[in-house]
Amino acid sequence: MKNHKLKNVFREGAITTEFIANSIAKHQVKTSIGAHNIFLGQVRADEINAKKVAAIDYTAHEDMANHKFHEIREAAFLKFDLTCMHIYHSLGMVKSGEICLFVFVSSKRRKEVFPAIEFIVEEIKLKIPVFGKEIFEDQTHQWKVNS
Repeated sequence: MKNHKLKNVFREGAITTEFIANSIAKHQVKTSIGAHNIFLGQVRADEINAKKVAAIDYTAHEDMANHKFHEIREAAFLKFDLTCMHIYHSLGMVKSGEICLFVFVSSKRRKEVFPAIEFIVEEIKLKIPVFGKEIFEDQTHQWKVNS
């Protein structure tokens, strides 16, 4: 198994539908791929203590986080027969309803992509030093607790 290049997974602001569509479209020329799976994390308008979340302001220890993302990528490539993988996470302000996490995996066969996505997303939630400050409609805020 070859080691893959360390990538910067962070994008400023929300991950747009155009960016997601372009990422998918670029794979049409890779005709050895038979399956793709995508996870999209979206900011929820949770109600907490009678206040509604309007946005999340994401920050991260970027160098450390990129190394942790790289470790997760390498572990997933070892565990699953994947052709390629892309992970993108937002930094900065992302409004409720917008996409903040985009994970895209590809393989020759569909049976690899389903457990791979679940593994990757769970590892991200457990290990990545990304922090979200929930911004409420009244402009008050609190640090988000992952669930």
